[in-house]
Amino acid sequence: MTVRVAVAGASGYAGGELLRLLLSHPEVEIGALTAGGNAGSELGAHHPNLLPLADRVLADTTTAQLSGHDVVFLALPHGHSAAIAAELGDDTVVIDCGADHRLNDPTDWARWYGGEHPGTWPYGVPELPGLRQRLTGARRVAVPGCFPTVSSLTIAPALAAGLVDPEVVVVAVTGTSGAGRALKPHLLSAEVMGSASVYGVGGAHRHTPELIQNLSAAGGEPVRVSFTPVLAPMARGILATCSAALRADTDAEAVRKVYLDAYGDEPFVHVLPEGTWPQTSATLGANTVHLQVTVDPDAGRLVAVGAVDNLTKGTAGGAVQCMNLALGLPESTGLPLVGVAP
Repeated sequence: MTVRVAVAGASGYAGGELLRLLLSHPEVEIGALTAGGNAGSELGAHHPNLLPLADRVLADTTTAQLSGHDVVFLALPHGHSAAIAAELGDDTVVIDCGADHRLNDPTDWARWYGGEHPGTWPYGVPELPGLRQRLTGARRVAVPGCFPTVSSLTIAPALAAGLVDPEVVVVAVTGTSGAGRALKPHLLSAEVMGSASVYGVGGAHRHTPELIQNLSAAGGEPVRVSFTPVLAPMARGILATCSAALRADTDAEAVRKVYLDAYGDEPFVHVLPEGTWPQTSATLGANTVHLQVTVDPDAGRLVAVGAVDNLTKGTAGGAVQCMNLALGLPESTGLPLVGVAP
């Protein structure tokens, strides 16, 4: 089959990563490429790495440009996807890489994003319990935030197995591309290089309700999450350390078995060999999550660490994975397991 695909927001980091992956997808034909303020410019001015598409001129992001495609990816800022998606028919699979359709609770949406809740779509992490079935054949998909992707996958098995109390601490180190491509003073090279800094501290980050939503579903009870993101001097990647108090005297071997059972058949989630800890460099450009888990017996806590490329598995790769499920294609089609190193 040949799938005609459009990408809205093609000049941004997420849009560029989508196109990098779609160019290698054997079933995809790339159609319209659109942008907002960058409309009228050539794609190569923003993504010179995408040579096969470098001379394509970006169109305005309108329903007219996006209609007629089998799949439309919306790599747009929050609040911009819902109106466009509403004008695209059910004959089009719409995959929203923004936040518009991730949250279940309208109250959470109003608190964290403001305005009227645009509705909830099937949530795009197939590896979380029960979600692969909802994504298979779906016509609308909400791609998760990058922090919730890696953090949820890192701690969910422990909650699902009842190993830990429903109070989770997440500290996640991220590269600057997670903030998008807009010019921001705190992301300038002079500000970032040689420095690490926290932001969104004390429950102030918008991904917090998404984490709570995912982990409460996995654990079958309300889960409290303390989430602290850390900005590091690197372009891409997230290293998430997740911990929670053990509910019983459980050793590292038993905990490890829970994780191996949870992810043993998953093509993109890898529990590393004992003694090997995740590093962001091993996931760059790959649609993979690397995990390790252990027990801190003195603290009585489970500690799990996950690494992901925030632009690949954390956004664009996860989106393509969901597209494959929606269209009935093999889930791993066109998605790399191999990272780029050094």
